[in-house]
Amino acid sequence: MARFKNKKRNFVKPVMNKPQQGSVDHLTGEKIPKSFVFSRGKLPAPLKQLQMDLRKLMLPHTALKLKEKKRNNIKDFLNVAGPMGVTHFLILSKTDAAPYLRVGRIPQGPTLTFKINEYSLAVDVAQSQLRPRCPPDLFKNPPLIVLSGFGTGEQHLKLATIMFQNIFPAIDVNTVRLSTCQRIVLLNYNKETKLIDFRHYSIRLQPVDVSRRIRKFVTNHQVPDLRNLQDVSDFVTRAGYGSESEGDDEAATVNLAGDVGRINRASTKSAVKLQEIGPRMTLQLVKIEEGLCSGPIIFNDYVSDAKKNKKEAEQEDDDEEDEDEDDDEE
Repeated sequence: MARFKNKKRNFVKPVMNKPQQGSVDHLTGEKIPKSFVFSRGKLPAPLKQLQMDLRKLMLPHTALKLKEKKRNNIKDFLNVAGPMGVTHFLILSKTDAAPYLRVGRIPQGPTLTFKINEYSLAVDVAQSQLRPRCPPDLFKNPPLIVLSGFGTGEQHLKLATIMFQNIFPAIDVNTVRLSTCQRIVLLNYNKETKLIDFRHYSIRLQPVDVSRRIRKFVTNHQVPDLRNLQDVSDFVTRAGYGSESEGDDEAATVNLAGDVGRINRASTKSAVKLQEIGPRMTLQLVKIEEGLCSGPIIFNDYVSDAKKNKKEAEQEDDDEEDEDEDDDEE
């Protein structure tokens, strides 16, 4: 009797953070978007670290410890993504020319392909700062997203805007808790260079008219050293540790509607501080496919540039012909 051996099947082992499949935002009533961040092909060490930085950026609704193997293909990830409620793929790849980032909506697309012209890892950003800040609870909530310069009316930029907006959960400004707004992703499109500046910041509130020493005492829960002071008031009024309000920009202050932390209280004025935490990228949208990494090409930047250059060349030829005709008439 013949024996049938089970074929070894490829699989992807995801480790998703809560909430699980079918989770719905209790504030907006909408399905929470979730993502897989993985690579196709061999990546050098810096791009592998960029992949981990992107996974951390997409927390908490992503698979931080997604297990992938060389033989896995897009179909393998799709088979796992459906039951897990995943809505988007972020795919890193590398060619001889440059690294690329593909952002696709599953299961039917579209897929946006970005050329990564420049990038800096989160560790590089931290090393460039005198006092890097990354508290452990910073990634418990998804980041806010702000888009700038995308309102040019061009169809491919409209698709990019919709894609970026739908990667992260929507918020209701009337019901959102300020304490959950701890990160922000900023994307700025430059219509002259056609490049997108991708930045990731932490949001920090500092009370105005409160000394640095008092703020540090309240936030760190540490007993101050008063041995060399004559009076406890010296701890507050000691030279060099006065109020920081002199250096605060009035335009960057807000009146809080609710309590945020131990020293930022409702109805008090606080300064909004942004500190970059990375990763940082400069992206160029080069292609949009109708399906998931396949299908008709909706937009191709290289073809668009070629057509534009051809049209400009034809216009120059027409202008030269008109000049020649004018010379002949004279």
